[in-house]
Amino acid sequence: MTAAPGGELFAYLLRLGDDALIAAQRLGEWSARAPEMEQDIALSNIALDQLGAARLFLTYAGEVEGAGRDEDALAYLRSDFEFRNAQLVELSDTDFGTAIAKLLCLAAFQHLLYEALSSSADERIAGIAAKAVKESAYHLDHATLWTVRLGDGTAESHRRMADALDEVWPYTFELFESDRVARHVAAAGIGVDPSSLRDGWLDTVTGVLRRATLDVPVTEWRPTGGRSGRHTEALGYLLAEMQVLHRAHPGATW
Repeated sequence: MTAAPGGELFAYLLRLGDDALIAAQRLGEWSARAPEMEQDIALSNIALDQLGAARLFLTYAGEVEGAGRDEDALAYLRSDFEFRNAQLVELSDTDFGTAIAKLLCLAAFQHLLYEALSSSADERIAGIAAKAVKESAYHLDHATLWTVRLGDGTAESHRRMADALDEVWPYTFELFESDRVARHVAAAGIGVDPSSLRDGWLDTVTGVLRRATLDVPVTEWRPTGGRSGRHTEALGYLLAEMQVLHRAHPGATW
């Protein structure tokens, strides 16, 4: 095992934390908007799980950085090009089907990721992942249930779920991109090279789609850039709403 420089560990922790933070913000938008009251509660709880993981990863990231930034500063005082989340999690939910398609793809990825990270040589990361893997299992079960329910439901629900998957699928490839940061933390035994998770993820998601009578989308378009700070327009609007109170009242206490 080789040691991971602080800068690369910081960059890796930002990826983990930002994925969870932006996913939490998007899922929270479904509170009081979901098709059933039970879904209001379920998606809100999943959002809280993601927020809990985000807080832990970003707190650790701030400590590693050593610049005096805590979880709040990292969440509320960075601009969009400073975020390192995958573009998948920032996409606007055009309807409930899109939210479920995103959740299925993300939860299948995070479950494998956290399962691997629970054996990290970094005890702090391993501890966060050990808790998060249990939560991600529920997220995956929930997304699976609704994917099957919509895909194998009415002609209308099937069409809309298929359209949602077509919209989301191109953004899933970025989850598995490998780069210098990912390779180094993996070599150090601290993190996971995401490219190693692709086959397991595809097996899981394909199995769900088969049960839902849905086809795996085929696309040559593979947008990328989130890990280096290039994002869709949607992230700017999301951050404007998420950060407005903190920026309007800097230093305020409650």
